[in-house]
Amino acid sequence: MQDFVKLVGIARQAAEGSVLSEKRRVEYRSLPTRRWLNRCHSARVPFDWTINPYRGCEYGCKYCYARFTHEFLERKEEAAFETEIYAKDFTAHSIQAELRTLRPGDVIGLGTATDPYQPVERTFGLTRQLLAAMSGVRGISLFVTTKSDLVSRDADLFSMLSASNDVRVTVTVTTMDQALAKLTEPYAPRPDLRLKAVDELVRAGVKAGVIASPVLPLLTDSVQNLSAIARAAKAAGADQFGANVLFLKPSARRVFFPFLEKRFPSLAGRYRKAYGKSAYLAGNYPRHIQDRVNQIRLQIGIPARDLTRVPIAEPSGGQMLLF
Repeated sequence: MQDFVKLVGIARQAAEGSVLSEKRRVEYRSLPTRRWLNRCHSARVPFDWTINPYRGCEYGCKYCYARFTHEFLERKEEAAFETEIYAKDFTAHSIQAELRTLRPGDVIGLGTATDPYQPVERTFGLTRQLLAAMSGVRGISLFVTTKSDLVSRDADLFSMLSASNDVRVTVTVTTMDQALAKLTEPYAPRPDLRLKAVDELVRAGVKAGVIASPVLPLLTDSVQNLSAIARAAKAAGADQFGANVLFLKPSARRVFFPFLEKRFPSLAGRYRKAYGKSAYLAGNYPRHIQDRVNQIRLQIGIPARDLTRVPIAEPSGGQMLLF
């Protein structure tokens, strides 16, 4: 770790953590945590709050936008995000105290900067403990996003929370081509396993959808690829389908561009030119992909992904709907 004396804020907290366990390529560390609920100020997402039980993600997706979050820990090596995973300290009492600050109609995004069901969850169970701690919450929207088939393990808790809240699970599948998925998302579960989890959630009465994000230009943007995902999502019972084009922050470019040069050298120059000045693509291409996705949805018969908050009726007497 870096010189402890020079570290401040969350970087210092990370340095204060201890090694919990290690695997062949991954080290798990504890992360002293003051708050689990983080206020969301981004206009690009509909969340009022975000929760990420872990920092870092061992799936190693080459395009991952969240790689920059390890820079706040002063862990700037390209591989650190996927090989140094931080598990936040958890106490049910402190989490429930935070949850009591929620207001009726608040929207929480679970898994916005790291996958809440990555392999470390099998060991530490922080996501499941969080969901159990939310059992007294009433009148909020909870949006969960993951690439893991482990999410179906918690169907019982999602069902329980759905009785008094709007709960929606979204599983990410960028391609049905297992060989391509293995290259771009080397340590994530196979696409078919993720769709099996969707089926299991739906059978348990949980609202579950699929997103094909990010759409990788010239790699996963074909009608054939996107249609295959949408058909598989429909067959699994998904009630929503959507996709957005890849965006590349500088931390992601440092990993993704060398990956392209090694695996898809004919595309590397085009990507460097397209993303050289901005993380986001401009012009007609994003609109073209949205039109393509919309046409596929209409042809297959699956609704668009809906992240709008569900109106919550105020109780009589102005009582809170929480706890």
